[in-house]
Amino acid sequence: MMTDIFGLGDALAAREERGAGDGWQRAQHQAQNLYDNVLMMPSQELMQKLPPATAPVAMPAGPGWNDGTSEGAMNLFKTVRPNIVQSIRAFRVPELAQAAADLGQHFLYANCAHCASKAEILETIATSFTFPKHFGKNFDALADCLTDMIFKAGPQPGFVIVLEGLPIAQKFDKEGREVLLDVFRDAAEFWGERKVQFRVFYSFA
Repeated sequence: MMTDIFGLGDALAAREERGAGDGWQRAQHQAQNLYDNVLMMPSQELMQKLPPATAPVAMPAGPGWNDGTSEGAMNLFKTVRPNIVQSIRAFRVPELAQAAADLGQHFLYANCAHCASKAEILETIATSFTFPKHFGKNFDALADCLTDMIFKAGPQPGFVIVLEGLPIAQKFDKEGREVLLDVFRDAAEFWGERKVQFRVFYSFA
């Protein structure tokens, strides 16, 4: 049983209803399965980690892209295919979070700019995505947490993921960075085969 695996216990069964509010709160409210609570952190904690919305918009998305509807969210993603790993370019993180919420999808954000090694990056991702405590902190474990483990938890609404500030450091060179992105590319393919949207946006430090 998934709740036993993650140590969440019976408390998940008594998850309190959350009212509609900002985009992140609505994403939580629309969650459909127990593993959502493993993936999704409280809205206040997430918003503290997001960068300010000061960057220019990626593209003119057309009227109503931010109107709180799935149609508006898809306008934001109109040039981004459903299962892809790509540079964040000029997309703004808060707008991606809002679009994920409008689509009822998981939004996962990790700022890796302070990391200097593979271990630190995996630790940051595991903490930011609230992976189970037994996460193995290696690429195989990351792949499992992004694919089979979630898939076994039940139907998923889709994913919007942001990896910000991926470094090139002595203990995490360009090859290591590509291996990390390949894990997310494989996950995008995994979910694509199951008709679940999985969009990943990244930037470099």
